[in-house]
Amino acid sequence: MSLSVFDLFKIGIGPSSSHTVGPMKAALRFASALERAGLLAATTRLRVQLYGSLGHTGRGHGSDRAVLLGLSGETPEAVDPDTVAQRLAAIAEQKTLHLLGRHPVALHPREDLVFHKRQRLPLHPNGMRFEAFDATGGLLLAREFYSVGGGFVLTADEAGEPRIDADETPLPNPFASATALLERCRVRGCSIAVLMRENERVWRSDRKIDQGLIEIWNVMQACAARGIAARGELPGGLHVPRRAPVLHARLAAQSGAAHDALAVLDWVNLYAIAINEENAAGGRVVTAPTNGAAGVIPAVLHYYTRFVPGADAHGVIDFLLTAGAIGMLYKENASISGADVGCQGEVGVACSMSAGALAAVLGGTPEQIENAAEIGMEHNLGLTCDPVAGLVQIPCIERNAMAAVKAINAARIALRGDGSHRVSLDRVIRTMLDTGRDMKVKYKETSRGGLAVNLIEC
Repeated sequence: MSLSVFDLFKIGIGPSSSHTVGPMKAALRFASALERAGLLAATTRLRVQLYGSLGHTGRGHGSDRAVLLGLSGETPEAVDPDTVAQRLAAIAEQKTLHLLGRHPVALHPREDLVFHKRQRLPLHPNGMRFEAFDATGGLLLAREFYSVGGGFVLTADEAGEPRIDADETPLPNPFASATALLERCRVRGCSIAVLMRENERVWRSDRKIDQGLIEIWNVMQACAARGIAARGELPGGLHVPRRAPVLHARLAAQSGAAHDALAVLDWVNLYAIAINEENAAGGRVVTAPTNGAAGVIPAVLHYYTRFVPGADAHGVIDFLLTAGAIGMLYKENASISGADVGCQGEVGVACSMSAGALAAVLGGTPEQIENAAEIGMEHNLGLTCDPVAGLVQIPCIERNAMAAVKAINAARIALRGDGSHRVSLDRVIRTMLDTGRDMKVKYKETSRGGLAVNLIEC
Protein backbone atom coordinates (compact mmCIF):
# COMPACT_ATOMS: atom_id res chain seq x y z
CA MET A 1 0.00 0.00 0.00
CA SER A 2 1.28 3.44 -0.96
CA LEU A 3 0.61 6.76 0.72
CA SER A 4 1.09 10.25 -0.68
CA VAL A 5 1.84 13.40 1.29
CA PHE A 6 -1.43 14.70 -0.13
CA ASP A 7 -3.27 11.90 1.66
CA LEU A 8 -2.19 13.43 4.96
CA PHE A 9 -2.58 17.10 4.04
CA LYS A 10 -6.14 17.49 2.79
CA ILE A 11 -8.20 20.64 2.42
CA GLY A 12 -11.54 20.45 4.22
CA ILE A 13 -13.75 22.23 6.71
CA GLY A 14 -13.88 22.22 10.50
CA PRO A 15 -14.28 21.31 13.17
CA SER A 16 -13.05 17.70 12.89
CA SER A 17 -11.40 15.51 10.28
CA SER A 18 -12.76 12.29 11.82
CA HIS A 19 -16.17 13.67 12.83
CA THR A 20 -16.81 16.18 10.02
CA VAL A 21 -14.62 15.49 6.99
CA GLY A 22 -14.86 11.69 7.31
CA PRO A 23 -18.67 11.52 7.67
CA MET A 24 -19.09 13.90 4.72
CA LYS A 25 -16.92 11.67 2.55
CA ALA A 26 -18.74 8.54 3.76
CA ALA A 27 -22.12 10.08 2.98
CA LEU A 28 -20.99 11.03 -0.51
CA ARG A 29 -19.67 7.50 -1.06
CA PHE A 30 -23.03 6.08 -0.03
CA ALA A 31 -24.98 8.41 -2.33
CA SER A 32 -22.62 7.57 -5.17
CA ALA A 33 -23.09 3.85 -4.48
CA LEU A 34 -26.85 4.30 -4.82
CA GLU A 35 -26.31 5.96 -8.18
CA ARG A 36 -23.93 3.25 -9.42
CA ALA A 37 -26.43 0.56 -8.40
CA GLY A 38 -29.24 2.31 -10.29
CA LEU A 39 -31.16 2.85 -7.02
CA LEU A 40 -31.14 6.63 -6.83
CA ALA A 41 -34.56 7.13 -8.45
CA ALA A 42 -36.18 4.46 -6.27
CA THR A 43 -34.91 5.98 -3.02
CA THR A 44 -37.58 7.89 -1.09
CA ARG A 45 -36.15 7.96 2.46
CA LEU A 46 -32.79 7.79 4.19
CA ARG A 47 -31.58 6.90 7.67
CA VAL A 48 -28.09 7.47 9.07
CA GLN A 49 -26.90 6.04 12.38
CA LEU A 50 -23.74 7.26 14.11
CA TYR A 51 -22.02 5.06 16.71
CA GLY A 52 -19.38 5.27 19.41
CA SER A 53 -17.44 8.50 19.53
CA LEU A 54 -19.52 9.82 16.64
CA GLY A 55 -22.60 9.15 18.75
CA HIS A 56 -21.14 10.91 21.77
CA THR A 57 -19.64 14.04 20.22
CA GLY A 58 -21.03 14.03 16.70
CA ARG A 59 -23.40 16.94 17.24
CA GLY A 60 -20.69 19.12 18.73
CA HIS A 61 -18.30 18.15 15.94
CA GLY A 62 -20.82 18.80 13.16
CA SER A 63 -21.19 15.16 12.06
CA ASP A 64 -24.91 15.58 11.38
CA ARG A 65 -24.29 18.63 9.22
CA ALA A 66 -21.45 16.88 7.39
CA VAL A 67 -23.61 13.85 6.59
CA LEU A 68 -26.34 16.01 5.08
CA LEU A 69 -23.83 17.90 2.95
CA GLY A 70 -22.16 14.69 1.75
CA LEU A 71 -25.50 13.12 0.79
CA SER A 72 -26.22 16.32 -1.12
CA GLY A 73 -23.10 15.75 -3.21
CA GLU A 74 -20.64 18.08 -1.47
CA THR A 75 -16.97 17.34 -0.86
CA PRO A 76 -14.94 18.70 2.07
CA GLU A 77 -12.49 20.47 -0.21
CA ALA A 78 -15.09 22.19 -2.39
CA VAL A 79 -18.02 23.03 -0.08
CA ASP A 80 -18.40 26.74 0.68
CA PRO A 81 -18.40 27.15 4.48
CA ASP A 82 -20.31 30.43 4.18
CA THR A 83 -23.34 28.71 2.62
CA VAL A 84 -23.57 25.71 4.96
CA ALA A 85 -25.94 27.20 7.56
CA GLN A 86 -28.42 28.36 4.93
CA ARG A 87 -28.43 25.04 3.11
CA LEU A 88 -28.93 23.02 6.27
CA ALA A 89 -31.76 25.30 7.37
CA ALA A 90 -33.51 24.66 4.05
CA ILE A 91 -33.22 20.86 4.52
CA ALA A 92 -34.64 21.10 8.03
CA GLU A 93 -37.51 23.36 6.95
CA GLN A 94 -38.48 21.39 3.84
CA LYS A 95 -37.67 17.98 5.42
CA THR A 96 -36.25 17.11 2.02
CA LEU A 97 -32.72 16.44 0.88
CA HIS A 98 -31.61 16.30 -2.75
CA LEU A 99 -29.36 13.27 -3.14
CA LEU A 100 -26.25 14.24 -5.10
CA GLY A 101 -27.91 17.62 -5.54
CA ARG A 102 -30.67 16.39 -7.81
CA HIS A 103 -32.93 13.59 -6.47
CA PRO A 104 -35.34 14.66 -3.68
CA VAL A 105 -35.86 12.28 -0.75
CA ALA A 106 -37.67 12.68 2.55
CA LEU A 107 -35.36 13.27 5.47
CA HIS A 108 -36.33 14.40 8.96
CA PRO A 109 -33.01 15.28 10.61
CA ARG A 110 -34.30 14.74 14.15
CA GLU A 111 -35.68 11.29 13.29
CA ASP A 112 -33.45 10.01 10.50
CA LEU A 113 -30.08 11.00 11.99
CA VAL A 114 -29.63 8.71 15.01
CA PHE A 115 -26.81 9.12 17.56
CA HIS A 116 -25.99 5.92 19.46
CA LYS A 117 -23.99 6.97 22.52
CA ARG A 118 -23.80 3.55 24.15
CA GLN A 119 -23.28 1.41 21.06
CA ARG A 120 -20.38 1.08 18.66
CA LEU A 121 -19.68 -0.85 15.51
CA PRO A 122 -17.01 -3.53 15.88
CA LEU A 123 -14.01 -2.27 13.92
CA HIS A 124 -13.46 1.34 15.09
CA PRO A 125 -14.99 3.84 17.54
CA ASN A 126 -16.11 6.10 14.66
CA GLY A 127 -18.72 3.92 12.93
CA MET A 128 -21.61 4.89 10.65
CA ARG A 129 -24.47 3.01 9.01
CA PHE A 130 -26.33 4.44 6.00
CA GLU A 131 -29.65 3.02 4.80
CA ALA A 132 -31.83 3.86 1.80
CA PHE A 133 -35.52 2.84 1.54
CA ASP A 134 -38.07 2.72 -1.28
CA ALA A 135 -41.68 3.94 -1.23
CA THR A 136 -42.89 0.75 0.45
CA GLY A 137 -40.33 1.00 3.24
CA GLY A 138 -38.20 -1.73 1.76
CA LEU A 139 -34.45 -1.52 2.32
CA LEU A 140 -32.67 -0.78 -0.96
CA LEU A 141 -29.09 -0.48 0.21
CA ALA A 142 -27.16 -0.38 3.49
CA ARG A 143 -23.49 0.39 4.01
CA GLU A 144 -21.25 0.72 7.04
CA PHE A 145 -18.28 3.07 7.11
CA TYR A 146 -15.55 3.93 9.57
CA SER A 147 -13.90 7.33 9.91
CA VAL A 148 -10.43 6.32 11.08
CA GLY A 149 -8.79 9.72 11.55
CA GLY A 150 -7.42 12.46 9.34
CA GLY A 151 -10.41 12.30 6.99
CA PHE A 152 -9.67 8.70 5.96
CA VAL A 153 -12.82 6.61 5.46
CA LEU A 154 -13.11 2.84 5.17
CA THR A 155 -15.94 0.44 4.48
CA ALA A 156 -16.41 -2.50 6.81
CA ASP A 157 -14.44 -4.72 4.41
CA GLU A 158 -11.60 -2.19 4.09
CA ALA A 159 -11.44 -1.69 7.86
CA GLY A 160 -11.04 -5.41 8.46
CA GLU A 161 -7.27 -5.01 8.06
CA PRO A 162 -7.51 -2.25 9.54
CA ARG A 163 -5.61 -0.19 6.98
CA ILE A 164 -6.38 2.66 4.65
CA ASP A 165 -7.59 2.19 1.15
CA ALA A 166 -5.89 0.69 -1.46
CA ASP A 167 -3.29 2.34 -3.56
CA GLU A 168 -0.77 -0.35 -4.48
CA THR A 169 1.35 1.86 -6.74
CA PRO A 170 4.97 0.66 -6.42
CA LEU A 171 7.20 3.31 -4.87
CA PRO A 172 10.91 3.72 -5.65
CA ASN A 173 11.65 4.25 -1.94
CA PRO A 174 9.17 2.27 0.16
CA PHE A 175 9.53 2.40 3.94
CA ALA A 176 7.37 1.04 6.73
CA SER A 177 9.45 2.21 9.68
CA ALA A 178 11.69 5.08 10.70
CA THR A 179 14.59 2.63 10.73
CA ALA A 180 13.94 1.73 7.09
CA LEU A 181 13.52 5.41 6.19
CA LEU A 182 16.89 6.31 7.73
CA GLU A 183 18.59 3.36 6.05
CA ARG A 184 17.28 4.41 2.63
CA CYS A 185 18.53 7.95 3.23
CA ARG A 186 21.96 6.58 4.23
CA VAL A 187 22.22 4.31 1.19
CA ARG A 188 21.08 7.06 -1.18
CA GLY A 189 23.00 9.82 0.57
CA CYS A 190 19.93 12.06 0.40
CA SER A 191 17.49 13.88 2.65
CA ILE A 192 14.06 12.64 3.71
CA ALA A 193 12.48 15.37 1.55
CA VAL A 194 14.34 14.18 -1.56
CA LEU A 195 13.30 10.59 -0.86
CA MET A 196 9.67 11.67 -0.47
CA ARG A 197 9.77 13.70 -3.67
CA GLU A 198 10.96 10.67 -5.61
CA ASN A 199 8.01 8.70 -4.22
CA GLU A 200 5.57 11.48 -5.07
CA ARG A 201 6.75 11.45 -8.68
CA VAL A 202 4.92 8.17 -9.28
CA TRP A 203 1.68 10.20 -9.09
CA ARG A 204 2.59 13.71 -10.30
CA SER A 205 5.36 15.83 -11.80
CA ASP A 206 7.73 18.01 -9.79
CA ARG A 207 5.78 21.05 -10.87
CA LYS A 208 2.52 19.51 -9.64
CA ILE A 209 4.15 18.44 -6.36
CA ASP A 210 5.40 21.96 -5.72
CA GLN A 211 2.14 23.60 -6.78
CA GLY A 212 0.09 21.27 -4.61
CA LEU A 213 2.21 21.79 -1.51
CA ILE A 214 2.32 25.56 -1.94
CA GLU A 215 -1.47 25.50 -2.30
CA ILE A 216 -1.66 23.60 0.99
CA TRP A 217 0.54 26.29 2.59
CA ASN A 218 -1.60 29.05 1.06
CA VAL A 219 -4.76 27.54 2.56
CA MET A 220 -3.04 27.32 5.94
CA GLN A 221 -2.04 30.98 5.72
CA ALA A 222 -5.51 32.04 4.61
CA CYS A 223 -7.03 30.16 7.52
CA ALA A 224 -4.73 31.97 9.95
CA ALA A 225 -5.63 35.32 8.37
CA ARG A 226 -9.36 34.63 8.69
CA GLY A 227 -8.91 33.57 12.29
CA ILE A 228 -7.03 36.77 13.06
CA ALA A 229 -9.68 38.93 11.40
CA ALA A 230 -12.79 37.22 12.84
CA ARG A 231 -14.39 38.48 16.04
CA GLY A 232 -17.13 37.37 18.39
CA GLU A 233 -17.77 34.01 20.00
CA LEU A 234 -17.24 30.50 18.73
CA PRO A 235 -20.43 28.52 18.03
CA GLY A 236 -21.72 25.79 20.30
CA GLY A 237 -22.96 27.28 23.54
CA LEU A 238 -19.75 27.50 25.59
CA HIS A 239 -19.49 31.23 24.75
CA VAL A 240 -15.77 30.93 24.06
CA PRO A 241 -14.54 34.29 22.72
CA ARG A 242 -12.21 34.43 19.76
CA ARG A 243 -8.86 35.52 21.17
CA ALA A 244 -6.76 35.72 18.00
CA PRO A 245 -7.86 39.25 16.91
CA VAL A 246 -7.05 40.79 20.30
CA LEU A 247 -3.79 38.87 20.59
CA HIS A 248 -2.75 39.98 17.11
CA ALA A 249 -3.53 43.63 17.85
CA ARG A 250 -1.46 43.54 21.01
CA LEU A 251 1.49 41.87 19.34
CA ALA A 252 1.39 44.30 16.42
CA ALA A 253 1.32 47.24 18.83
CA GLN A 254 4.38 45.89 20.65
CA SER A 255 6.45 45.31 17.54
CA GLY A 256 8.47 48.47 18.13
CA ALA A 257 8.66 48.10 21.88
CA ALA A 258 11.58 46.92 23.99
CA HIS A 259 12.96 43.57 22.89
CA ASP A 260 11.38 40.49 24.42
CA ALA A 261 13.46 37.39 23.84
CA LEU A 262 10.37 35.18 23.94
CA ALA A 263 8.05 37.36 21.83
CA VAL A 264 8.42 34.91 18.95
CA LEU A 265 6.51 32.35 21.01
CA ASP A 266 3.59 34.77 21.28
CA TRP A 267 3.41 34.85 17.49
CA VAL A 268 3.57 31.06 17.29
CA ASN A 269 0.73 30.90 19.82
CA LEU A 270 -1.24 33.41 17.77
CA TYR A 271 -1.09 31.39 14.54
CA ALA A 272 -2.04 28.14 16.24
CA ILE A 273 -4.94 29.77 18.10
CA ALA A 274 -6.20 31.65 15.03
CA ILE A 275 -6.28 28.50 12.90
CA ASN A 276 -7.96 26.36 15.52
CA GLU A 277 -10.54 29.01 16.30
CA GLU A 278 -11.36 29.08 12.60
CA ASN A 279 -11.53 25.28 12.60
CA ALA A 280 -13.88 25.34 15.61
CA ALA A 281 -16.11 27.75 13.69
CA GLY A 282 -16.37 25.34 10.73
CA GLY A 283 -14.00 27.25 8.45
CA ARG A 284 -11.71 25.92 5.74
CA VAL A 285 -8.61 24.22 7.13
CA VAL A 286 -5.99 21.64 6.19
CA THR A 287 -5.93 18.31 8.01
CA ALA A 288 -2.41 18.28 9.41
CA PRO A 289 -2.78 15.40 9.99
CA THR A 290 -6.23 16.04 11.53
CA ASN A 291 -8.52 19.02 11.99
CA GLY A 292 -8.23 18.88 15.76
CA ALA A 293 -4.47 19.34 15.33
CA ALA A 294 -4.73 21.65 12.32
CA GLY A 295 -2.93 24.57 13.96
CA VAL A 296 0.35 22.93 14.96
CA ILE A 297 2.12 22.49 11.62
CA PRO A 298 0.98 25.87 10.21
CA ALA A 299 2.12 27.65 13.39
CA VAL A 300 5.57 26.07 13.14
CA LEU A 301 5.69 26.88 9.43
CA HIS A 302 4.82 30.50 10.23
CA TYR A 303 7.70 30.46 12.70
CA TYR A 304 10.01 29.17 9.97
CA THR A 305 8.93 31.67 7.30
CA ARG A 306 8.79 34.69 9.62
CA PHE A 307 11.68 34.19 11.99
CA VAL A 308 14.27 31.94 10.34
CA PRO A 309 16.75 33.81 8.11
CA GLY A 310 16.88 32.43 4.59
CA ALA A 311 13.47 30.75 4.75
CA ASP A 312 11.90 30.36 1.31
CA ALA A 313 9.26 28.46 -0.67
CA HIS A 314 11.67 25.58 -1.27
CA GLY A 315 12.03 25.22 2.48
CA VAL A 316 8.24 25.20 2.93
CA ILE A 317 7.99 22.36 0.41
CA ASP A 318 10.76 20.36 2.09
CA PHE A 319 9.09 20.98 5.47
CA LEU A 320 5.80 19.50 4.26
CA LEU A 321 7.47 16.57 2.51
CA THR A 322 9.42 15.70 5.65
CA ALA A 323 6.38 16.15 7.89
CA GLY A 324 4.45 13.89 5.53
CA ALA A 325 7.02 11.10 5.84
CA ILE A 326 6.78 11.22 9.64
CA GLY A 327 2.98 11.34 9.56
CA MET A 328 2.90 8.25 7.34
CA LEU A 329 4.81 6.29 9.97
CA TYR A 330 2.12 7.06 12.54
CA LYS A 331 -0.71 6.39 10.10
CA GLU A 332 0.75 3.06 9.01
CA ASN A 333 1.94 1.79 12.39
CA ALA A 334 -0.39 3.33 14.96
CA SER A 335 -3.30 5.77 14.59
CA ILE A 336 -4.08 9.45 14.08
CA SER A 337 -7.59 9.18 15.52
CA GLY A 338 -8.41 10.77 18.86
CA ALA A 339 -11.32 8.35 19.22
CA ASP A 340 -8.87 5.48 18.85
CA VAL A 341 -5.78 6.52 20.86
CA GLY A 342 -6.58 9.88 22.42
CA CYS A 343 -5.18 13.29 21.53
CA GLN A 344 -1.64 11.90 21.48
CA GLY A 345 -2.68 10.55 18.07
CA GLU A 346 -3.70 14.01 16.85
CA VAL A 347 -1.88 16.89 18.54
CA GLY A 348 0.94 14.56 19.58
CA VAL A 349 1.48 13.35 16.02
CA ALA A 350 1.28 16.92 14.66
CA CYS A 351 3.93 17.95 17.20
CA SER A 352 6.17 15.07 16.13
CA MET A 353 5.70 15.86 12.44
CA SER A 354 6.43 19.55 13.02
CA ALA A 355 9.51 18.91 15.14
CA GLY A 356 11.08 16.64 12.55
CA ALA A 357 10.17 18.93 9.65
CA LEU A 358 11.56 22.01 11.37
CA ALA A 359 14.78 20.17 12.16
CA ALA A 360 15.00 19.33 8.45
CA VAL A 361 14.71 22.90 7.17
CA LEU A 362 17.11 24.11 9.86
CA GLY A 363 19.78 21.86 8.35
CA GLY A 364 19.37 18.70 10.41
CA THR A 365 20.55 15.30 9.28
CA PRO A 366 18.02 12.49 8.83
CA GLU A 367 19.14 11.14 12.22
CA GLN A 368 18.53 14.51 13.90
CA ILE A 369 15.15 14.75 12.18
CA GLU A 370 14.17 11.32 13.51
CA ASN A 371 15.37 12.37 16.98
CA ALA A 372 13.29 15.58 16.86
CA ALA A 373 10.19 13.65 15.82
CA GLU A 374 10.75 11.18 18.64
CA ILE A 375 11.12 13.96 21.22
CA GLY A 376 7.95 15.61 19.93
CA MET A 377 5.90 12.48 20.60
CA GLU A 378 7.71 11.24 23.69
CA HIS A 379 6.45 14.25 25.63
CA ASN A 380 2.88 13.91 24.40
CA LEU A 381 2.45 10.26 25.39
CA GLY A 382 -0.80 9.66 27.26
CA LEU A 383 -2.44 12.88 26.06
CA THR A 384 -6.19 12.39 26.38
CA CYS A 385 -8.92 13.62 24.06
CA ASP A 386 -11.49 15.25 26.35
CA PRO A 387 -13.29 18.06 24.49
CA VAL A 388 -15.66 19.98 26.71
CA ALA A 389 -19.27 19.65 25.50
CA GLY A 390 -18.03 17.68 22.50
CA LEU A 391 -16.71 20.88 20.90
CA VAL A 392 -13.23 21.30 19.43
CA GLN A 393 -12.59 24.34 21.62
CA ILE A 394 -11.55 23.58 25.22
CA PRO A 395 -8.79 22.39 25.59
CA CYS A 396 -8.16 21.81 21.87
CA ILE A 397 -7.33 25.35 20.76
CA GLU A 398 -4.69 26.07 23.40
CA ARG A 399 -3.39 22.51 23.08
CA ASN A 400 -2.36 23.27 19.49
CA ALA A 401 -0.42 26.32 20.62
CA MET A 402 1.36 24.35 23.33
CA ALA A 403 2.28 21.61 20.85
CA ALA A 404 3.64 24.09 18.30
CA VAL A 405 6.00 25.59 20.90
CA LYS A 406 6.96 22.09 22.05
CA ALA A 407 7.77 21.12 18.45
CA ILE A 408 10.14 24.07 18.06
CA ASN A 409 11.89 23.15 21.29
CA ALA A 410 12.11 19.48 20.27
CA ALA A 411 13.81 20.47 17.01
CA ARG A 412 16.27 22.69 18.86
CA ILE A 413 17.14 19.96 21.35
CA ALA A 414 17.70 17.45 18.54
CA LEU A 415 19.85 19.85 16.54
CA ARG A 416 22.16 20.29 19.53
CA GLY A 417 22.93 16.57 19.36
CA ASP A 418 24.31 14.27 16.70
CA GLY A 419 21.09 12.27 16.20
CA SER A 420 22.00 9.38 18.48
CA HIS A 421 19.52 8.64 21.27
CA ARG A 422 18.21 5.72 23.30
CA VAL A 423 14.50 5.67 22.37
CA SER A 424 13.87 5.39 18.62
CA LEU A 425 10.95 6.94 16.78
CA ASP A 426 9.71 3.45 15.95
CA ARG A 427 9.62 2.56 19.64
CA VAL A 428 7.83 5.73 20.63
CA ILE A 429 5.22 5.16 17.90
CA ARG A 430 4.64 1.66 19.23
CA THR A 431 4.43 3.03 22.76
CA MET A 432 1.88 5.62 21.66
CA LEU A 433 -0.27 2.88 20.16
CA ASP A 434 0.00 0.70 23.27
CA THR A 435 -0.81 3.66 25.51
CA GLY A 436 -3.85 4.47 23.41
CA ARG A 437 -5.07 0.90 23.59
CA ASP A 438 -4.73 0.98 27.39
CA MET A 439 -6.48 4.33 27.73
CA LYS A 440 -10.04 4.21 29.03
CA VAL A 441 -12.71 4.91 26.44
CA LYS A 442 -13.95 7.95 28.37
CA TYR A 443 -10.67 9.70 27.55
CA LYS A 444 -10.94 9.08 23.81
CA GLU A 445 -13.22 11.72 22.27
CA THR A 446 -16.39 10.80 24.10
CA SER A 447 -16.58 13.87 26.37
CA ARG A 448 -17.20 11.48 29.27
CA GLY A 449 -13.93 12.08 31.14
CA GLY A 450 -11.21 14.58 31.96
CA LEU A 451 -11.89 18.28 31.46
CA ALA A 452 -15.07 17.43 29.59
CA VAL A 453 -16.75 16.52 32.88
CA ASN A 454 -14.66 18.30 35.49
CA LEU A 455 -15.11 21.73 33.96
CA ILE A 456 -18.88 21.28 33.93
CA GLU A 457 -18.87 20.10 37.56
CA CYS A 458 -16.78 23.08 38.65
